[in-house]
Amino acid sequence: MKTIPAQPLSRVAPGTRRLVQAAAQVCEEKKGQDTRILELDPVDSGLADFFLVTSALNDRQAIAIADEIELKLKRGFGTPAQSVEGRRLGEWILLDYMDFVVHVFLAERRAFYDIERLRKSARPLTPAEFDEELKTALKKKTRSMRKNAAKSARSAAARAAGKESAGKRSRAKKAATKKSTRKY
Repeated sequence: MKTIPAQPLSRVAPGTRRLVQAAAQVCEEKKGQDTRILELDPVDSGLADFFLVTSALNDRQAIAIADEIELKLKRGFGTPAQSVEGRRLGEWILLDYMDFVVHVFLAERRAFYDIERLRKSARPLTPAEFDEELKTALKKKTRSMRKNAAKSARSAAARAAGKESAGKRSRAKKAATKKSTRKY
């Protein structure tokens, strides 16, 4: 299987990754099976940035997973699903959050539709890989921000020191000018 490089984090809204992470965590807590996050190629898909795909053993479990994802994202992040499809039968429940889409399948339906195969250009990730990638990106961003803050502080200190010494020179120059203009 070919390795598809990670998309730059700037392409994806910062909150989207946290929402996907929270939804994947719910799938794990509710015993969803073979949970995968598909990072969609921006050229290939204008629909969403991610697909979250998980399987359930029965329709009741599928409905429970979908309900808990909806509840957690609405209460915890204030983000309701824009559209929910398939809840009545529970064979394939689709939760559309605009930037990402959650698919909760019964195992046999997932095998039949095989979304992972349809999205060949998508980069498949497990929730653990997704978490690690997010942590790494956040660490890198934090280091960069701290480095820039330190540079700014040094340059501000240098400017302040320059103004202070310029002020002393200016006062000394004025004093010298007064002395030279006095008549004896």
